[in-house]
Amino acid sequence: MSAQRSIVIGGGAFAGLALALALRQALGTDIPIIVADPALGSKPSRDPRATAIVAACRRLFEALGVWDQVASAAQPILDMVVTDSRLEDATRPVFLTFAGHVEPGEPFAHMVENRHLIDALVACAETEGVELSATAVKDFVSRADGVDVTLADGRVIAASLLVAADGARSKLRERAGIATHGWEYDQSGIVVTVGHERDHGGRAEEHFLPAGPFAILPLAGKRSSLVWTEKRNEAARIVALSEEEFHGELEQRFGLHLGEIKALDKPRAFPLGYFVARSFIGERLALIGDAAHVIHPIAGQGLNMGLKDVAALAEVVVDAARLGMDLGQADVLERYQRWRRFDTMAMGLATNSLNLLFSNKSTLLRTVRDIGLGLVDRAPPLKSLFIRQAAGLAGEVPRLLKGEAL
Repeated sequence: MSAQRSIVIGGGAFAGLALALALRQALGTDIPIIVADPALGSKPSRDPRATAIVAACRRLFEALGVWDQVASAAQPILDMVVTDSRLEDATRPVFLTFAGHVEPGEPFAHMVENRHLIDALVACAETEGVELSATAVKDFVSRADGVDVTLADGRVIAASLLVAADGARSKLRERAGIATHGWEYDQSGIVVTVGHERDHGGRAEEHFLPAGPFAILPLAGKRSSLVWTEKRNEAARIVALSEEEFHGELEQRFGLHLGEIKALDKPRAFPLGYFVARSFIGERLALIGDAAHVIHPIAGQGLNMGLKDVAALAEVVVDAARLGMDLGQADVLERYQRWRRFDTMAMGLATNSLNLLFSNKSTLLRTVRDIGLGLVDRAPPLKSLFIRQAAGLAGEVPRLLKGEAL
């Protein structure tokens, strides 16, 4: 049996913390798990965004003992409607509806505010004995038998494996010389929380407008989280408007079906793009989450794909440890890459195709896609398949995503 050194995770957002927790719980206390991220110094989290956590990823959080901490603040998505119209159209006919359950009593997704989930992950990691270090990974040097990881505070850690969970502009991926391929969209996603007079009843709405999707996602209470896609210049103009002018733009798209509405925080615009790392692994290095891939938010799968990376990498590493293998050796990491890269490429291309199909003004394309949506709406087996795919339960599913402990 080889001597196992530490596992260092660079990045302390959802993916990094969830991986640390999964590894600590499965491997016990013999192998130190260190998460390094300057953001860990600011508690509690102030992230104003919210995320749709699909059923498979909720099962992962349940298996890790985190879901109980956020369940009371989570809003189940009970059904979803899809419309396709122009901004100036007087009505928005519904072309597709989904009942939001993958199994009886199990919604296909829950909306959770990021700050609640990050705080719960940090608290659980601390309780389990994960070392949380409020500093960055500055450098690393890989050798045949390990990787020396240098933190920004000067500490050097002899590790078996380094995991890059440091986001889309990953310094660790760059330092390893791993290129990415993809492109920027001429679109930005405007994110804002909206309060409304009437209850949403757990319904999510996706309005396909010519500039891109306008998604209304239900939050706990009479609130919804918006992900609103516009051309980049238009998005910059909209977020710079006065409160009153912004309200006018918002009301034109949101409508008044939930009564009077009001933006509850300052709208922010995020540039959208698609990229995938050419390799998800390097020498004693694994990429997870946005460090490995970024996709369009049109299907709400970005964060969930990162959590699928977590489940797959944790299972691969834990299986290797139980066989007495070196956790960072090439064939262990290769298994992770084979498991995740095809699924990631497929999802990325699917979201890109959806964006091209829906974010345009073509009357012909609109007619074709509306016929397609109508056919899907009248085909229950196809809708059921889409729900399982969206919930992360299709294909070869890692144990944590089935709710099973490693």
